[in-house]
Amino acid sequence: MRIRSENGKLIVPSDPEIVYIEGDGVGHEITDKMRAVLDSAVMRSYGRSRHIEWVEALAGGKAVEKTGSSLPEETLSLIKESLVAIKGPLMTPVGKGAMSLNVALRQSLDLYACVRPVKYFDGVPSPVRHPELVDMVVFRENTEDIYAGIEWPSGSDEARRVIAFLTEGMNVSRIRFPETSAIGIKPVSPDGSKRLIRSAIDYALCNRRKSVTLVHKGNIMKFTEGGFRAWGYEMARDEYGAEERDGRIVIPAGWGGVEIKDCICDAFLQNILIKPEAYDVIATLNLNGDYISDALAAEVGGIGIAPGGNINYMTGHAVFEATHGTAPDIAGKDIVNPLSMILSGALMLEYIGWDEAAALISGSVSKAIATGRVTRDFAVLMRKEGREAEELSTSAFAQSLISIIES
Repeated sequence: MRIRSENGKLIVPSDPEIVYIEGDGVGHEITDKMRAVLDSAVMRSYGRSRHIEWVEALAGGKAVEKTGSSLPEETLSLIKESLVAIKGPLMTPVGKGAMSLNVALRQSLDLYACVRPVKYFDGVPSPVRHPELVDMVVFRENTEDIYAGIEWPSGSDEARRVIAFLTEGMNVSRIRFPETSAIGIKPVSPDGSKRLIRSAIDYALCNRRKSVTLVHKGNIMKFTEGGFRAWGYEMARDEYGAEERDGRIVIPAGWGGVEIKDCICDAFLQNILIKPEAYDVIATLNLNGDYISDALAAEVGGIGIAPGGNINYMTGHAVFEATHGTAPDIAGKDIVNPLSMILSGALMLEYIGWDEAAALISGSVSKAIATGRVTRDFAVLMRKEGREAEELSTSAFAQSLISIIES
């Protein structure tokens, strides 16, 4: 049966239909393993009273082969109807005019919140001294900013017309090379910013988090990124009754006592190395969120272990995903780390309210890593640190997780 959304809340049957997209490159390997691990965790947690009905949809290379389109309308329709989906990585050519399939999915389904939890699993190799201090959830605005895809190449008629409008109609004099500049547009709105920040605040309140930090570059981009900051504080005051206490902006204890603060993006990227314990839930714009999410992931083991989901909390639509690329150089070799995809699956289970199965997966990942029986990427780094590690294939590691779950 299909998941429904009523008044902003999900109605999840005991046998929900969940759409999956294999993805390109290593996508086939990690998506297959994710499904097996989730099925095992659901069975262990709920017996036969619950199970997932997996429905495949096509996108990327597989879709081109079978339909001639990299993102068929049938795929979008299926996700719209089923509400919840999960996908492997999808390939998009660089600099050839093709919109990223990931961006296309987010735009088409208005998945305005990219949610990236970042937490350390004990034993994972890390380049920082105290990765255990990193425990954040990033809410990245997903539909505006430069990722809206509004741009024109250097020398094009469209770029020249936009530049002419700016220089002649708007008296803009700071385009250094107007004859050769490519031009892009950065839309940022109160509506888009507030719904993202609202989701971050609601998450912090529901999960007893201490603070929400608005990360921006408002000292330079005063009306877009500066607007994001200003609209966030405005909304916190108007909708949650936030008030100033000893120089801090705090939502009253009746709501949960969450502090609302902000940080300029470059300072934030420094601070997550120096004092990561100072931050909890992060709300930020699209480009900043891209950098921040990967920088934080590097502190706790890299994007190979980083989960992510793209969510519209108002309609209920959500697409969870592996956050890394297609890795064509190792595709088919059974050596890729499947944890980004598996932990994204756990995040998806949390989203539909199957918390017991999600927690079982996370706990099993912790136990698996603690044994030192890991995939090649982690094994190599563990040995560099002077630790013992047994290198497992993708298949063997997934089976090890399933064995832990079943035990």
